[in-house]
Amino acid sequence: MERLISAPVLALPSGSGGYEIYSDASGKGLGCVLMQHDRVIAYASRQLKIHERNYPTYDLELAAVVFILKLWRHYLYGEKIKIYTDHKSLKYVFTQKEINMRQRRWLELLKDFDMELEYHPGKANKVADVLSRRPEAFFINTPKEILEDLRKIGIEVIYPIMEGMWQNLQVQSSLMDRIKEAQQNDSKLQEIWKQTEAGLQTGIRKHSDGSLRFGDRLCMPSGNLRTEVMTEAHNSQYSIHPGSTKMYKDLKQTFWWHGIKREVARFVSRCRICQQVKAEHQRTAGLLQSLPIPE
Repeated sequence: MERLISAPVLALPSGSGGYEIYSDASGKGLGCVLMQHDRVIAYASRQLKIHERNYPTYDLELAAVVFILKLWRHYLYGEKIKIYTDHKSLKYVFTQKEINMRQRRWLELLKDFDMELEYHPGKANKVADVLSRRPEAFFINTPKEILEDLRKIGIEVIYPIMEGMWQNLQVQSSLMDRIKEAQQNDSKLQEIWKQTEAGLQTGIRKHSDGSLRFGDRLCMPSGNLRTEVMTEAHNSQYSIHPGSTKMYKDLKQTFWWHGIKREVARFVSRCRICQQVKAEHQRTAGLLQSLPIPE
């Protein structure tokens, strides 16, 4: 995969237009590739939101197109665009007579761009297909057919990537040891544990491995370990910069500490990559108006 993100594959846009986009959607997420003159400009993917999991296939594929146009609007406004999708009926989105309210809202956005939708068979759309289906630890259990398809389009999965993943799995084991050691040195956690032993409060228990747990969740001591866990959940090579709500729901399944939701929201709000890349959802400011002259 290193070849996909290094020169001479990635290129800067030339300003001469002629953008091509390959998009795909799956039950897990949306994926797309932005190209110009057969050179890759950028890749993008994201997980499906909870309500999007109920979308029919047509709406999911259209949602991928909307995601693209919002994300790369600074490249695409005023330019000629061709968008390739593996959903053939999407070609006729502009001529459909019966559409629902969601599709009607999306069409208003699509009409702001000089674009054409073209059919591109899924078998030939491998990169966007992989991006939309990216699970955790993808290459540890990737089927041989997918690896073979990747090789056919010039993507070689090399052994050091696999080795790095196994090293990462070993790090998780040492992380548990560090958490247990830090729990012993955390005065607040130890005070809560003493109160629990004395029967003054409930909730904290000692697991068979010696760690302190809140229910089934690991009690995280204060300090750098919390930041390390949030960094791994947000911007490691196996995550795709989830929003604060998604990241909080993921973390709270395994970890517990006071104020976890607030800390996760603060951590995500300070992520430089999210600020640069993620689309704006707030209403744009109006034109500047001169202040009235007081009488």
